[in-house]
Amino acid sequence: MGIFGRKNESATTPATAAAAAPAGPDLAAVTGDYTVDPAHTTLGFVARHAMVTNVKGSFSDFTGSLHLDGSDPAKSTASFDVQMASISTGNEDRDGHLKSADFFKIDEFPTMTFRSTSAESLGGDDYRITGDLTILGTTKPITIDLEFNGVAKDPFGNERVGFEGKSEILRSDWGLSWNAALETGGVLISDKIKLNFDISAIKEA
Repeated sequence: MGIFGRKNESATTPATAAAAAPAGPDLAAVTGDYTVDPAHTTLGFVARHAMVTNVKGSFSDFTGSLHLDGSDPAKSTASFDVQMASISTGNEDRDGHLKSADFFKIDEFPTMTFRSTSAESLGGDDYRITGDLTILGTTKPITIDLEFNGVAKDPFGNERVGFEGKSEILRSDWGLSWNAALETGGVLISDKIKLNFDISAIKEA
């Protein structure tokens, strides 16, 4: 997600690491435009249910593009468009409720989008990307911490980059406020949602 250039790992703090020498030729070579591969990418989330367990879900229908600058990570960008009808939590009734007017209102708001606004190196293989997340027509900033997993050429000759990311949001910030009280206290669904990403992207020719 728009950020790569491994910094001098002898630096002792994120600030000094970010100010270290530019990436070497091997990592500078990742510079370019990439298309996210949905078949090998997971856009997932976790919500607390009934105060006692976690429910995991993901989206299967999305497009994404990256521009990576290995020499200057701050110039990297990321863009995603997610079709909300593709949400899956492993339960048809729950998925149907999430698509309804109580939650995502997919007939009125079929797409969730992310557009990066800044990127930075934290040192080593760690990066941070900030961007605008739009859900239900509401746009709010989120910050995603990322770990660069490397570069590889697959058996079909595609040059791939991979990374993992995580973030946390309050769903109520986007108007996702439906809930139900529990007899034992608390609510059915947590406001805090954990986001997790496993990204594989293919370099464009």
